[in-house]
Formats: sequence, C-alpha cells, structure tokens
Amino acid sequence: MRLEDVQAAPDSRGIPLDEVGVEGLRYPVLVADGQGAKRETVATVAMSVSLGPEVKGAHLSRFIEVLHGARDQLSPQNVTSIADDLRQHMGTASAYVQMSFPYFLEREAPVTRARAFIEYTCAVAASSGPQGASMVLSADVPVTSVCPCSKAISDRGAHNQRGHITIDVKPAEHPTDLWFDELIGIAEAAASSPVYALLKRPDERHVTMAGYDNPVFVEDMVRNVAQVLAASERIRLYRVRAVNDESIHNHQAYAAVSWTAPTGRA
Repeated sequence: MRLEDVQAAPDSRGIPLDEVGVEGLRYPVLVADGQGAKRETVATVAMSVSLGPEVKGAHLSRFIEVLHGARDQLSPQNVTSIADDLRQHMGTASAYVQMSFPYFLEREAPVTRARAFIEYTCAVAASSGPQGASMVLSADVPVTSVCPCSKAISDRGAHNQRGHITIDVKPAEHPTDLWFDELIGIAEAAASSPVYALLKRPDERHVTMAGYDNPVFVEDMVRNVAQVLAASERIRLYRVRAVNDESIHNHQAYAAVSWTAPTGRA
C-alpha cells in the first residue's frame, strides 16, 4: 500500500521558512578527545533546515537518520559533514546542527598523579549552506580564582571562589584540529588554579598554595584567554566570558570580550 506523503505536498502561501527541525532531543554519541579516545556521552541536540516557499513540510524522521549515522564520529575533522549530510539528505538550501554534552577528560592530580575523570560542559554547532560549512566550538570550564585585592590588603589569607570560563570560537578552516581539549587547557591556565575531581592531601596543599601565588580578577582571566586566542591563526572569531561565584559577596562578578579576526587574516 502506498502511503500519502503530505509533507512533500506543495504550499501555496509563498512563505519560505528559515528553520524547520527538531530540538530537545537527547541522544547517545561518541565524542573524540585529545587523549586518543572516544568518550560515550549523551548530547542534547537541535537540528534544522531551511524550507522553500513551495514545500509544505520537512520529513522529521530524516533528521534522526542522519544523526544516528554520525553518532560515533563526532570529531574536529568531520563535525561539519553532519550539517552537509543533513542538507543533502533533506534537499534544502541550508542546514544547522547543534549538540551540547558533558565532556569528560581523565586528569592527574598535581603531586600524587592520582587519576580521575572531570566533567566539562561543551557544545558544537555546525551549519552548511551555499557559501560552505562552518562551526562554532564552546567549552564551559570550572576554575578557581584568588582575589588579588583581598590578598594585598589582608594580614592572613585571601578570599577565593569557584568560577567558570566560557569560550566560544569559530575556527578559520574546516576541517580543523582545534577541539575542546585545547580550549579547556587555555581556560584553566588563565585562572588561579584548575579544578580537580580527585585530590589527596599533598595535592590539596599544592593547589591551595599555587592558587594563592597566582591571584586573578575576572578581568584578568578573560584577558589571559583572549591574548592566547587572538594570537592563533586558526581562530576566526571568539567570545570569552568569566563568572565568579563570589565567596564574600551575595552577587557574582563577571567580565566578557568578543573579537573577530581582521579581514584577510583568515
């Protein structure tokens, strides 16, 4: 029995749609990391395509087909191919894919070298259209910071707090070797100290003193990250935001900066 394809029927209203798709979809994916492994995680996915004025609807099942076919291939070399495949599979002018997920790296404690996984919130967005493909990488990195002002005026100690540095970058070329591990490393180096999942007493002593020796404001953290990103020929644009959950105030402190590479550089 032949079933009627209502979504492929013509539409007479003459209105093109910028986006038609699915969102809020949770799906298992394998994400490559810089340690030579693939980590299984669960992504929250949004996928969309443009729709011409003459087409009534999009075949939503095809979004899931494309996603399932790429679920074990998420890497810097092929993430834009997901958007390309979606655009071709749907026969549309443009396509967009966005995935956010917990990203785990196995890290060593600084003294005892005890190993444990730490979680970062990461995301990748890829688009494909007549002008080609592009993507944006995002990493939200937990850090600690020691207040330089508190250290300067206190007889003993200094207040410190947990914070987050969020980096969004658009690579200059596709495919690219730029990936979350590098962004995470840049963010952690910009703070007073990284955050660790597992610390023994010698590690805790080291982290506490290292942070005290490297006090930074949120302004410092943002500028530290920006300085590194702007020097990279592999980055076309970036946005950096740092937020501290202040330990002695009832508010948060934050700073942010955006930058686009000069025309002709990338």
